[in-house]
Amino acid sequence: MAVDLLLGLQWGDEGKGKIVDVLTKNYDIIARFQGGPNAGHTLEFDGIKHVLHTIPSGIFHDNAINIVGNGVVIDPVIFKKELDNLKKFNLDIKSKLFISRKAHLILPTHRLLDAASEAAKGKAKIGSTLKGIGPTYMDKTGRNGMRVGDLELDNWQDKYRALANKHEGMIDYYDVDLQYDLKDLEAEFYKGVEELKKLDFIDSEEYLFQEQRKGKKILAEGAQGSLLDIDFGTYPYVTSSNTTAAGACTGLGVAPNQIGKVFGIFKAYATRVGSGPFPTELFDEDGETMGRVGNEFGATTGRPRRCGWLDIVALKYAVQINGVTDLMMMKGDVLSGFKTLKICTAYNYKGKEITHLPFNIEPENVTPIYTEVKGWDEDLTQMSSNGQLPETLNAYINFLEKELEVPIKIVSVGPDRTQTIHR
Repeated sequence: MAVDLLLGLQWGDEGKGKIVDVLTKNYDIIARFQGGPNAGHTLEFDGIKHVLHTIPSGIFHDNAINIVGNGVVIDPVIFKKELDNLKKFNLDIKSKLFISRKAHLILPTHRLLDAASEAAKGKAKIGSTLKGIGPTYMDKTGRNGMRVGDLELDNWQDKYRALANKHEGMIDYYDVDLQYDLKDLEAEFYKGVEELKKLDFIDSEEYLFQEQRKGKKILAEGAQGSLLDIDFGTYPYVTSSNTTAAGACTGLGVAPNQIGKVFGIFKAYATRVGSGPFPTELFDEDGETMGRVGNEFGATTGRPRRCGWLDIVALKYAVQINGVTDLMMMKGDVLSGFKTLKICTAYNYKGKEITHLPFNIEPENVTPIYTEVKGWDEDLTQMSSNGQLPETLNAYINFLEKELEVPIKIVSVGPDRTQTIHR
């Protein structure tokens, strides 16, 4: 039984949480394969809005087991808050949520290191969420990190202390004015660890292998977006993990030949949080309208998202490197009322027209070349079938399918799980 993947094709915030929630009824296991609590997956149903940061988006379904894979980095403090927020819903968390022993832990000093490093960059800062993600992955690749499985050892606090001491020396090196009380931070950390230890730790790669052999259906859930991939994103304004399809193999221990469908999610326009190049970014009334109507604020940080027209060049690149088989378009309802829509179909790159994503898309090198199409006025939020969609929206979808050469199977017309049209 193949493992299907679901991932974002832009700079994150595409709506992955909602679609995982919609699709979970078709799967037995939902597994997060990378990223940390800088991700915010928003789900909305029964009049309640839920924001998950580390826990997979299938947690609200009785039929699914949820796994936090080895490629994820876990902050026990934030994880405890997530668990506390779920208590009022009477979910059987203990039997539905398993943690990979090989997942790395975010320590309080990782967050402090993140803040010190970003402060030291001054105007060159990359827009980190300051959650300690980057320093944790640095310790992972530097072979210094602490893993969930270490918490099963009697001397895990000694290992923690040695690493925290090293971090404090590094913080001093940055020579920035960083005020903190590590004892208070550690008290929270230890409480989080005790909560984490109430869950079952598993050798997740073996677990998934055996469940596959039993014929169980598995959906791998990504975080962030393809353009934030550490290798293929808009470096250095990226996250610290592989957000693309290849990350599911290393983040779960799934063999490449076991990957089935690759669901790629994108917004009908484009957004970005934090620093970094954004060729189609709007600074006018259209951009303001997208942000306001789309409620474009980070689910984790609350930061306003930068908004712009859809970039086919970047989207085609993401489809290509992920091997996307099915596309899902989110927030088509936000564009209702725009008389004309622009789609970036090529770049003017250093005076030459290109249709691929180059090494550098900074504004001094890249100017978007737009194709204009008619917009739609209809309110999409009450529509429930493909036949109800306006002709101009179908024309927009058809244009994208022709450009991307992949079918758009789902169109989202609102935040609730019921506002989902299957094509």
